[in-house]
Amino acid sequence: MSGAIDLAIRGGTLVTAADRFRADIGVRDGRIVEISERIDGATEEIDATGLFVLPGGIDAHVHLAQPTSDGTVMADDFETGTRSAAAGGNTTVLPFAMQVKGTSLRDCVTAYHEKAAGNCYTDVSFHLIISDPTPQVLGQELPALVRDGYTSFKVFMTYDDLMLNDAQLLEVFDVARREQALVMVHAEGHDAIRHMARRLEEQGRTAPYYHAEAHAEIAEREATHRAISHAQLTDVPVVIVHVSGRDPMEQIQWARRRGMQVYAETCPQYIALTRDDLKGLNMDFEGAKYVCSPPPRDADGQAAIWEGLRDGTFDLFSSDHCPFYFEAPAETGKDNHRARTSFRWVPNGIPGVETRLPILFSEGVSKGRISMERFVALTSTNPARLYGLYPQKGALAIGADADITLWDAGLTRPITQAGLNHGSDYTPYEGMEITGWPVRTLLRGRTTALDGRTVEGPRPGRYQSRGLSEAVTRAG
Repeated sequence: MSGAIDLAIRGGTLVTAADRFRADIGVRDGRIVEISERIDGATEEIDATGLFVLPGGIDAHVHLAQPTSDGTVMADDFETGTRSAAAGGNTTVLPFAMQVKGTSLRDCVTAYHEKAAGNCYTDVSFHLIISDPTPQVLGQELPALVRDGYTSFKVFMTYDDLMLNDAQLLEVFDVARREQALVMVHAEGHDAIRHMARRLEEQGRTAPYYHAEAHAEIAEREATHRAISHAQLTDVPVVIVHVSGRDPMEQIQWARRRGMQVYAETCPQYIALTRDDLKGLNMDFEGAKYVCSPPPRDADGQAAIWEGLRDGTFDLFSSDHCPFYFEAPAETGKDNHRARTSFRWVPNGIPGVETRLPILFSEGVSKGRISMERFVALTSTNPARLYGLYPQKGALAIGADADITLWDAGLTRPITQAGLNHGSDYTPYEGMEITGWPVRTLLRGRTTALDGRTVEGPRPGRYQSRGLSEAVTRAG
């Protein structure tokens, strides 16, 4: 081996999406250059004895510093959001550059880069959100951005300021097929949700709990099937994001049995929370802390999600980190005057980028529901493959970035707001007992977080341009 080893991680058990074995890792210039039984003579050594050595987490669904239609202020910018992500064992996050209706998509991307520049503890790469598919956007801006490495984008089937109608969805899917981009779909039926919300409000049922009734699983099931049908018609792979329960899962399984390329993502809220959490203490406003879309379902929905995590229905486990303040002045948080009048005005979203990996490790690996290899696939390797980052990211392999997380599988402690690094003033998982925590996070061989806190110094995160999704290359 020519050249000195900058860093050796010694004595740990390496775990990949396919295997586990004891070995040392050698790092030079930020990349893995050696994996062998013993590495001596490195400039720096980290003793990983008794720890598991995993590829750094890749959270492929994160909202940071994103504008909102009602002026609600998101609780995390790139500095706090990526700091929280690194402390939670992540080395790459993929937030959304959201097009505001009436504006240029390219200008939105430029503005988002300005927010991120110099502020990141993890690497970042942007998905796009298409809210205004004008001829200019579809004919010029979107194709050019895909060629520049923004190879995935998201569309919404609900929310007044974001949703696309069926004709627009089909047009966007056509562009995705032509330009070899991957489409992510927020699948909830807008008209069904509006109908239910109006009916509930007329009945005086306005507490946060009724958000879960308005955003019924039926509406998610219907929209999932419709999105799959559009994808089948246009012959394009799609990712159905934040799948919450059995009904939409069955639509995805139905499509796969017919040979369609439909990928699925789920999130911590669907294995750690239920709709009853939205009741708060006594149908009070505490339930607003759990309002997200789609909402958590019932115990059978939770059981279904675990089935899907085990059997391969789910390809991705992401946080859908969408952080707001609970108590904040004026109109800046969930506990604002208008939200107090009806669930319909409670900002949709909960914080979770820091707790994503510990929750799945504890509830999945530590409790024997999934293997550690499956954990790595869901949280690192599959996101890298699906979003054009593999094998630079998501792998413990020669030539890959030395993005590595060390795990203490026996460390037990509860999740507490005081112990987290995010910008929100609460966590929906307060008091949840976790067994298995990340104790060190390394980005390109540099320690970014240690024992749940980020390391002081320059923020080393970089923007990552991406190649084509493996889903797209398979389809081709």
